[in-house]
Amino acid sequence: MVIYGIMRCIPTSFVEKMAREKSTLPGGKSYTEWLAELNAIYKMDSNIIEGFFTWIGSAIKGEFGESWQYNVPVVAKFKVVIWDSFYLAFITLILRVVISIPLGILSARKQYSKTDYAITVFALIGISLPTFFFATVLKLIFSIQLGWLDLYGKVGRFYEQLSPMGQFWDVAKHFIMPILTLTLVNVGDLMRYTRTNMLEVLNSDFIRTARAKGLPEKTVINKHAFRNTLIPIVTIIGGTLPSLFGGALITETLFQIPGIGYTSYQAMVGGDIPFTMFYMLFMAILTLMGTLIADILYAMVDPRVRIG
Repeated sequence: MVIYGIMRCIPTSFVEKMAREKSTLPGGKSYTEWLAELNAIYKMDSNIIEGFFTWIGSAIKGEFGESWQYNVPVVAKFKVVIWDSFYLAFITLILRVVISIPLGILSARKQYSKTDYAITVFALIGISLPTFFFATVLKLIFSIQLGWLDLYGKVGRFYEQLSPMGQFWDVAKHFIMPILTLTLVNVGDLMRYTRTNMLEVLNSDFIRTARAKGLPEKTVINKHAFRNTLIPIVTIIGGTLPSLFGGALITETLFQIPGIGYTSYQAMVGGDIPFTMFYMLFMAILTLMGTLIADILYAMVDPRVRIG
């Protein structure tokens, strides 16, 4: 309701823009007449509360209407743009887990060493600096100074002339900087969280007992300590699902990758209420899915929470 209210109150009104454009056509109606007619067509002649519950009623039935900005059904546009965002989010999630957890464990094992301090500084840099800063630095280095990658876009100018494999590598090259940006700004918090939990586990009595039995350090860390460290970590991993897609809105916009984030940003700027509300619903579903995935992972890593 808050998002819907904001979209109705922002200065950029799609209906007013269309009314101004149509009123300038020769022999057309006046701006006031067009505004009244378009408000009725787009259900904007009711107040915010009524308009919101009208949208809710349609959404419950699976009817999300047509996107005003793109002039196609909202769901159809979503099916086209979601895959680019999915690839970005999936690859970023894999890299985040592969980088963060081993470095967090290494930092905990070598507490207060130079390795620990170096990993901590790296994590804090990732946590502290904003997405647009990393994106600008990557563009400066790889696009402007080295000329290896294009500044923005999903494909190059000669994409249509390439072979299927060449087209694949062209798209892959355009995804390198967005993936690096999303990975760098997301590894820090999971790395620090892993380090903190690993330190707590390593100081537990059962770890001292395992070491006292003469078990190899590798077995103590990988089998006993790491398994217990995973229990709180799955909470963050499960909550990562919506944050990756939400964070990709900024990254996709900076690199002009036509995913769900960039498309939603353009819809918001253009006052496209149907697509914006569908994007909010999508984020809510991802949040619920993230919670469900976290619950399932709990049962996988901790037998104590399994049913029956």
